[in-house]
Amino acid sequence: MTKDSYLVGLIGSGIGPSLSPALHEREADRQGLRYLYRLIDIDDLGVPPEAVGDLVRAARDLGFDGLNVTHPCKQLVIPHLDALAPQAQALGAVNTVVFEDGRAVGHNTDVTGFAASFARGLPDAPLERVVQLGAGGAGAAVAFATLTLGAGRVTVVDALPERAAALADSLNRHFGAGRAAAGTPDSLAGLLARAEGIGGVVHATPTGMAAHPGLPFPAELLSPGLWVAEVVYRPLETELLRTARAAGCATLDGGGMAVFQAVDAFRLFTGREPDSARMLEDIAELAGAVPAPK
Repeated sequence: MTKDSYLVGLIGSGIGPSLSPALHEREADRQGLRYLYRLIDIDDLGVPPEAVGDLVRAARDLGFDGLNVTHPCKQLVIPHLDALAPQAQALGAVNTVVFEDGRAVGHNTDVTGFAASFARGLPDAPLERVVQLGAGGAGAAVAFATLTLGAGRVTVVDALPERAAALADSLNRHFGAGRAAAGTPDSLAGLLARAEGIGGVVHATPTGMAAHPGLPFPAELLSPGLWVAEVVYRPLETELLRTARAAGCATLDGGGMAVFQAVDAFRLFTGREPDSARMLEDIAELAGAVPAPK
């Protein structure tokens, strides 16, 4: 039976500026639902990330319908769940927990969110060679999504070489040998040159966020034969996107991933179909209207 009242939340660190509550609650209002989305910030609570299991149990006992989970708890939450959806299991990261019949089931809507955004925003982009910056939680989901979309080969570049290597190993185990590789920052120029005309760049590091302004790599490495996809969505217009467009690159902002992961989470929480077009309008308004954190 479909309900008309929902209590959900987000567990993470430093999540005060998150747009998830507004995205979910606006769509719920349009559907005539009572929907309360609470922030559960471990910094405000003064507890370590390892407390995520206690927070999940408390939310379940208090009658929450589900939770979103973000940095730094996406991996730590897994041992505290009763079951995992196949994508979350393969990725080893959870960003959505649904409480059903007393059980906590983990999902990952970051993967499906990026895949849907990319298919909508860069539908004809060549995927023979993809260079990805960032091998953290978002990077793992995005690389998984890019290979799911049919990328021939994804080379992951990270400031921590061992993290890039671990992600590449994981991707090769899942998608087959040779589909992923690890690169170092000093190999970036060559990697981008080899991707020209047959691929592009996915950016999945914090560089470009309001608190981390700047470019993740020198502007002269961009050429019109590359597409550029951004994961950062605050601001929607990052310095990388501005620079890439000026260089003649096709671009994709991070708003679509933020919306489509929320679309999938809303569907999991409520069993109702959200209006992604309206939510894309919401993110443009919300990301533009919210002042950058000091």
